[in-house]
Amino acid sequence: MRDEYHDELQAVTDSLVEMTRLVGSAMSRATRALLDADLTLAESVITADETVDLLYREVEDRALELLARQAPVASDLRTIVTSLRMVADLERMGDLALHVAKVARRRYPGSAIPPELRAVILEMGQIAERIVAKAGVVIATRDIQQAAELERDDDVMDGLHRQLFAELLEDWQHGMECAVDVTLCGRYYERFADHAVSVARRVVYLVTGEHAVAS
Repeated sequence: MRDEYHDELQAVTDSLVEMTRLVGSAMSRATRALLDADLTLAESVITADETVDLLYREVEDRALELLARQAPVASDLRTIVTSLRMVADLERMGDLALHVAKVARRRYPGSAIPPELRAVILEMGQIAERIVAKAGVVIATRDIQQAAELERDDDVMDGLHRQLFAELLEDWQHGMECAVDVTLCGRYYERFADHAVSVARRVVYLVTGEHAVAS
């Protein structure tokens, strides 16, 4: 019975890692759709969000069932409660990739991103991919040293977010509609990274029993 119980706990962790893979792929494809005005790619992200939502519900149901059936204590209780919080972060990350894809779809056949900002958006997308990949490793290995790396990646993302605003305020010549799109996309990437950092901090709590201090 205990072996089955721990197999179920491991299944929750495995599902969380799979969610990091799914939302990372979603943001990667959404970024390409945004920059290349690729409607097919944007639609694939929008459709695939259903898979993320389904996995979210499965993890939530499994965790709640374990709470009710096993009455876990100590580290097992912390694992389940923390998993419930992490899965909510990951589901939200999937939604943020979805939002980027919807901007790409809304502006098709044009691109929502003007030429001078393409490099910034591309880098934001790359950092988003990197940070969620690291989050997956942190969940799987409970490596709190690697968890700290996500904080540094998030600092880079915040810097790029500020750079977007500087461009908008300096000498903007692309109209209000484009400005809104750029502002929204910048926020989506920035929040995506924030949720990944939140996941990493929850792993630190899981391992140490102490809450990481927000920077």
